[in-house]
Amino acid sequence: MDTLQQHIAFIIEVDKLKTVLRKTKTAHADRYENSAEHSWQIALFALNLRDFAAEPVDIDKVVRMLLIHDLGEIDTGDTLVYAEGGAAEREAEELAAMRRILGLLPQPMSGQLLALWQEFEARKSPEARFARAIDRLMPILLNLRSGGQSWRENGVSKEKVLAMAVGKVEDGCPLAANWLRAELERAEQAGYFGA
Repeated sequence: MDTLQQHIAFIIEVDKLKTVLRKTKTAHADRYENSAEHSWQIALFALNLRDFAAEPVDIDKVVRMLLIHDLGEIDTGDTLVYAEGGAAEREAEELAAMRRILGLLPQPMSGQLLALWQEFEARKSPEARFARAIDRLMPILLNLRSGGQSWRENGVSKEKVLAMAVGKVEDGCPLAANWLRAELERAEQAGYFGA
């Protein structure tokens, strides 16, 4: 049964996302951003960049994807995108977390949001590829702004950024990827990378 209490329980549970710290600092404060801030910012960023998507996208669907894409971090915490090894275990843990958290909602909403998250993870639709591009782009922008703070702290090389992030940006927003390659060259010359 679809009850108001289920929706309230869900929204109180997802408030925990505000407590999950990421590895990147905000652009204007010397503190680490939290996952809720990240989700809000990239949803807004996608709205702004929708005309630059590689293919036409349903921007409402993209925004919904971005607002829920990190909810699993409530249970799993944030993992640096450049982390090596353990990917299958992390994916299984995040799926279990998403099922638990979204399971607080009534059906069919719970199932619809889980399917939307799985679409984002699979990157098979134009919306998922664009959403993933924006998700990968934002932390890079923050690193470019901070002189490579997260890259230096976590030993991330330019090659790793190119290999693990820029391709995903290109899949959903080629113009941003082209811009990004030039910016990463400048960042390397300025010593922004950790390895």
